[in-house]
Amino acid sequence: MDIINNIIGLGASVMMPIIFFIIALCFSVRVGTAFKAGMLVGIGFVGVGLVINLLLSNLGPASQSMVEKMGLNLTVVDTGWPTASTIGWGSPIMVPVVLGFIAINLVMVLFKLTKTINIDIFNYWIFLLVGSVVYAGTESYWLSIGITYVIFIATLVAADITAPYLQRNYNLQGISFPHLTCIMYVPFGIVTNYIIEKIPGLNKINLEPETINKKFGVFGEPLTLGFILGLVLALMAGYSISESVALAVTVSAAMLLLPKMIEILVQGLLIVRDAVEAKLKKKFPNRDFYIGMNTALLIGEPSVLATGLLLIPMAIVLAFVLPGNKVLPFVDLASLMFLLAMVTPFCKRNMFRMFICGTLVLTSIYYVGTDISKEYTQAAVNSNIPVPEGISEMTNIVGGATTPAGWAAVKIGELIAK
Repeated sequence: MDIINNIIGLGASVMMPIIFFIIALCFSVRVGTAFKAGMLVGIGFVGVGLVINLLLSNLGPASQSMVEKMGLNLTVVDTGWPTASTIGWGSPIMVPVVLGFIAINLVMVLFKLTKTINIDIFNYWIFLLVGSVVYAGTESYWLSIGITYVIFIATLVAADITAPYLQRNYNLQGISFPHLTCIMYVPFGIVTNYIIEKIPGLNKINLEPETINKKFGVFGEPLTLGFILGLVLALMAGYSISESVALAVTVSAAMLLLPKMIEILVQGLLIVRDAVEAKLKKKFPNRDFYIGMNTALLIGEPSVLATGLLLIPMAIVLAFVLPGNKVLPFVDLASLMFLLAMVTPFCKRNMFRMFICGTLVLTSIYYVGTDISKEYTQAAVNSNIPVPEGISEMTNIVGGATTPAGWAAVKIGELIAK
């Protein structure tokens, strides 16, 4: 357990270059080129991390200020994905689950049950969180591990199915995204798009970034859109003019810089992907393989970032008006764009359709979070995370436990354990 924690503790910017360097060497890439590939991936992760942290650290206080201004008094508090990841990695089931994931992935690849080789080890916490909440609800060690394995297998299969759409939309060939939190909302995007296509008038609304840019010129560019959205959010939070402009510039900077940081990361990915593809094609000429990666690669898409920002006030309004909801959105409000990362191609990059989809996703999350809050809070206690003073129960918005799959896992586990 200590070894695994030490590896994870290196962080993506250190661990990913090492992983890609080793993979490149295994597939006969020259040492110098392998080093360059690994460093580009690492530098890209540093850049992406800096921009995302800049965005979240500035949006977080604004979001929390909006919550306070609304006067929401709900009993299940969103303590955010950082706390959720700590619950997952600190869970009693962590070691057998992580080792099992690696073995399962290898077996599935060898027996042609998946094309995805998942190296996104950091996001194992998403699956671990689900298993932790199942364990809290069932008190059955091996049942919770087994259910977590099933979800992992299903996610690998779903990653294969969604990969071609994401590759075309984001121009990321040979990459898939076995990310439970994001992949669970692809059906929401498909259904939303299908229904809107059938409604006259609504099906004519086209808010693709390119369409907005074409109609409004510089005022439709991502940097201007980011400035406007940041300014509106700041004013809704009650910021002063100077504070509002500062937040607007920060959001605008993130809209412009994030895609550029991702470009650097992708340069390293392409070196390794091409080497892996060439080598595997020789040994397995009739097979395709995907490298499973973090959905942080996807949120640089302007439609994802912009719609994620628009969802922040909607999330607060929904928490207030949904009957029976007990979830108070808080820490994860700044991370809502991740919920839309894999929805984009299925909504045709149309921000109107993505916003409707995001609203439905948030509604689902609130009701799931309300229903499993006791189990979630117990999972935190099991991972030695104290419940903050003044909070009765915990949850998080951007995580595997509050997805439909997470809810089903908990309920099925509790039914079996009876």
